[in-house]
Amino acid sequence: MTTVNTPRTRRTTNTRQAIMAAAERLIAEHGPAAVSNRQIAEAAGQRNVTAVSYHFGDRITLIGAIMARHGEQVDRIRQLYVSQVEGSDPIRGWVGCLVRPVTDHLAGLGAPSWNARFSVQVMTDPLMRNLVMEDVRSRPHLWHILDALGSCLTHLPAPVRAARGDMARHLITHTCAERERALAEGAAPLHRTWEDTADMLVDALVGLLTAEVTLHRTTPDRRSAPTREEPRV
Repeated sequence: MTTVNTPRTRRTTNTRQAIMAAAERLIAEHGPAAVSNRQIAEAAGQRNVTAVSYHFGDRITLIGAIMARHGEQVDRIRQLYVSQVEGSDPIRGWVGCLVRPVTDHLAGLGAPSWNARFSVQVMTDPLMRNLVMEDVRSRPHLWHILDALGSCLTHLPAPVRAARGDMARHLITHTCAERERALAEGAAPLHRTWEDTADMLVDALVGLLTAEVTLHRTTPDRRSAPTREEPRV
């Protein structure tokens, strides 16, 4: 069904976008638990303090909408990188597919931006973790990259792949968040450009994923195999 582009529809769309932008900034700066719907509505220029509930229903739906907006854009960039990876060094190529769409997207947002810091805040909030996994499950190109990268690392024990996958995720998100914060605060970032950040991350992750494994007695790990509940490389 085609949506009629009426003045009321445009106002609704503009209001929703303003609320999402305000929520992203406030959550990036303070975390989900420290920000109220009233604060979000006021920051979005809404006199009605129930605007968040009216347009999104609840906080989880609002945060999910913000994640989906950025996630869809990043996944479109991933598709372009996946089409170019053939013929390259397998591990480095797939790691590049994992990293560069994120940094490309952040570069396109300009400065200041809040998405990287917003992502870190949501990922580290126990109540919001399921939202992250739901968004990951909805990104087919991300799953393709993770599956292909996992195929390059079958020589590693499954618990090692799982642990290094967690490390890789944290390294990408926190490194990007720190650069985003420096740019927003007018400080000198560690890397000159987002492309430089991507290059450094790819080098670091290739080293991380291909490092020798220290042989020692290990205890059983429930995360020893990748599942659609939680992606592992």
